[in-house]
Parts: sequence; C-alpha cells; structure tokens
Amino acid sequence: MADGRRQKTVLDAGQFFPFENLEVYHLSVDLAAQVYALTQTLPADERFGLTNQLRRAATSVTLNIAEGRGRGTDKDCCRFLMQSRGSLYEVVSGLHLATRLKFVSVEATAAPNEQARLLAAKLTALINRLGHP
Repeated sequence: MADGRRQKTVLDAGQFFPFENLEVYHLSVDLAAQVYALTQTLPADERFGLTNQLRRAATSVTLNIAEGRGRGTDKDCCRFLMQSRGSLYEVVSGLHLATRLKFVSVEATAAPNEQARLLAAKLTALINRLGHP
C-alpha cells in the first residue's frame, strides 16, 4: 500500500513454513507482484524478452529466499540469500533497461526500485547476521 502498510494476503493466514516468517520473503513477494503488474505494460513483442527476464528474476528472488530458509544450515541459507540478492540486482538492471528503451517511465519504476532498495538492504543485513563474511 502507498502508506507503507501491506495488504493482508493468504501469506498472513498461518505460517507453517519457516520462510513465511521472514520479512525479506514478504517484501520479495510484494516486489514480484509489482514487477508482474509493471511488465503487463511492456510491448507484446517483449513477452519472450525483457518481460520474461524481469518476471523470472523477480520470481527467483522469492524462490531463493524460500529455498535457502529450508536448508539445514546458516551457510546454505546464506548461499541462497546471496543468489536471491543477485536476482534482485537483475530486476533493478531490467528496470533500468525498460526505462532506457522507453517501454516504461521512470515514475512507473519508482515503487519497484524503492522496494528493491529496501529488500537489498534487508537481505544484506540478514546475510551478515547469519555470519557470511
């Protein structure tokens, strides 16, 4: 939501899986939803190009957080969180390309870019907290 409050979703119903308790997971799901909405406006001939790449990268952020949390050790979790962060950087780069190619306005990418900045900071903090050098 625009005022910083998240809309309640099925994710809030009952946290059975460990990754559902992570703030970074919820932020990544929100970012993926923003990316999917934004890419609906890209040209149809980009469906198998930038649209697909942005969606796959955004989805990868979320999936790697979940998979990392499902691993047995902090070291394994860190490895997947770093992959998630790498995919997050891909999303940001893809947004830069979309604006440079004039597929979307800079204003249209403001919210997902801000979400990405917040998520990157929180992923880095979590990686550091788990003990990655």
